[in-house]
Amino acid sequence: MELIISLIAGALGGNAAGGLLKNLSQGPLLNSILGVVGGGLGGQILGMLGAGGMAAGGGMDVAGIIGALASGGVGGGALIALVGTVRKMLGK
Repeated sequence: MELIISLIAGALGGNAAGGLLKNLSQGPLLNSILGVVGGGLGGQILGMLGAGGMAAGGGMDVAGIIGALASGGVGGGALIALVGTVRKMLGK
């Protein structure tokens, strides 16, 4: 369940980052796809580091869900920014 929450939060975070950073946006579809990938990776990495909430406690409590939402959203937004920056640098 943690992974699903991270993936959904990643898609939302990717689209939010694309909306806020118009010059790095890749379009709604690619923002969603990159957000899902970034959200999954962000959630898994933070879970391995012990900051995942649900991984440490093993339950679906409020702190775990908030942790999965935050890590997924940040991971999705970060991947959008990274890909947008790289594509911009390669385009020049």
